[in-house]
Parts: sequence; C-alpha cells; structure tokens
Amino acid sequence: MILYLETSRLVKLYFEEAGSEKAASLVEGAEFTATSIVSYVEARAAFARKLRDGGLAESGHRMAKAALDADWERFIVLPAAMDIIREAGRLAEKHGLRGFDALHLASALSLDTGEGERLSVVFASADAKLNAAARLEGLKIA
Repeated sequence: MILYLETSRLVKLYFEEAGSEKAASLVEGAEFTATSIVSYVEARAAFARKLRDGGLAESGHRMAKAALDADWERFIVLPAAMDIIREAGRLAEKHGLRGFDALHLASALSLDTGEGERLSVVFASADAKLNAAARLEGLKIA
C-alpha cells in the first residue's frame, strides 16, 4: 500500500496529539509514504505557529524540524507539476476545496498506474471535507 499523507496528518508524526498514534501506525504499515512537495513548507509553518502560540518549546521546535528533514528523505515527494496543478484546479471547482487541499488530492490521484487502477493508495488527512472529496474520487481513506 502507498500511503499519501496530507499535511494535517503529516504533522501528527511530530507531536503527541489526537491522531498521532494513528499517523505513526499508518506510516509503519505502508510500503511507501508519499506527499506533495508543498507539505514541507506547510509543516514548517505549522511548527512555527506552535512555537509562536506557546504550544512548543524552542527545543521541541528544533527536534520537529530535524525529524521532518530526516523523514523527508524517505518519502516519495510529488512535484507540483503543471498537470497536477491543472487537475487541482478542476478538483477545487468540483469539490469546493481550498487551493492546497485540491493540490494534495490531485497529487494523491497522480499515483495512478495509468492502467485504470491506483497502486492501492490510501489517503490520510485530518480534514473531513478533503477526505470526502478523496473518497468521491475513488481513493481509500485512512
């Protein structure tokens, strides 16, 4: 199975919060873990927000960034190529998604073999609306 981690689920790997154990279990059970290139900046922004809001100490912030950098090398990182951008636009209109949510969905959908079947892709997001759109597009939801 290929696990696609949208950023809201990805960041749960770096903090103990609701959904963290499930995120870790999903990654552990996946043959491959994929995400969009935009997840890196979104995750770093989430880390910085936690630091600013006082929910994270400076040492925890440094550890989260180091852990993300180490994990990043193991992920399949999907580029924001023009075909994915165009598909994201279509998906945003079709499902009423925000821009980067549509980009994540288009990225996950790009993990298609070209033979009409997905490589057992499981989509993982903490966003219910995005999960509903992914399900409508034929993806399995974690």
